[in-house]
Amino acid sequence: MIKKFLAAVVMTISSAAALAVPFGSQSVLVVEDDTGKVLFEKNASTVAPIASLTKLMTAMVVLDAHQDMNEPIEIEKEDVDMLKHSTSRVPVGATIPRRDVLQLALMSSDNRAAAALARTYPGGIEAFRVAVKRKIAALGMTQTSIEEPTGLNPNNRSTAADLVKMATAASNYPEITRITTSSKDLINIKGREVEYHNTNRLVGAKGWDIGLSKTGYTQEAGRCLIMRVKAAGKNATMVLLNAGASSVRVLDALNIRRHVLGDAGPVSTSPESARASVGGPRIRASVGGTTRHGRRHMIVTRHRRHH
Repeated sequence: MIKKFLAAVVMTISSAAALAVPFGSQSVLVVEDDTGKVLFEKNASTVAPIASLTKLMTAMVVLDAHQDMNEPIEIEKEDVDMLKHSTSRVPVGATIPRRDVLQLALMSSDNRAAAALARTYPGGIEAFRVAVKRKIAALGMTQTSIEEPTGLNPNNRSTAADLVKMATAASNYPEITRITTSSKDLINIKGREVEYHNTNRLVGAKGWDIGLSKTGYTQEAGRCLIMRVKAAGKNATMVLLNAGASSVRVLDALNIRRHVLGDAGPVSTSPESARASVGGPRIRASVGGTTRHGRRHMIVTRHRRHH
């Protein structure tokens, strides 16, 4: 009884501390994976655009189809974003194995890659949309609507509560967890090894144990984030929607780790120190070290407006 009482007191204190933290994201939900217990929530049932968080659904539907992951896919003009005119480092005409196209869509959140996955789905884009609706229903995501594979369309909408269900399902796909927790990888584009980075700069950062990750951004959706993390002995999923800036999104994640999960790891109290805690801003161009393929190369990092 005493242990239960003390545990309740600690939880009350932790909850009070979390409530005192000014989270910048418009919607926040933190759920303990092992028990399903809600550790913190803020506007968790508010429906909002989800940007590239969509790509977790795209990946699940593609993997459910059990297509040949080694099959080459040619990036076509049809895959180019004509809605937001977002940039891409994947040129039209490039032929890439489906496995690497999935890597590009998830890790570096490339929109052409996600569009190509849907276009080459068995039966084409319409069959893909039907499969997405079926998957949404199967997961019980009653407040979710997804019209296309990239998340560029603001009609791709959901709630933080529904997105926890999506994250839980995505975590059961080893390919998705592997890709989204890779900080970088080399992919052959037209005979040249090109290095791509994870859009979540917390992946690979010191002190973070991340089991699943996906970022998102459009003007309508703001900065979004899904992460499954292990901290202070807890396995938890966090969903952040509509933060005003990347630094705010990172700071919210850091504060969840400290005040909600009770982890005494590195903590930031400002957007500037949040950036510093994960290695600061990325260098736009630098000479890279030896890669996992044993090559040295030039690393070029470009910031996309929509991912």
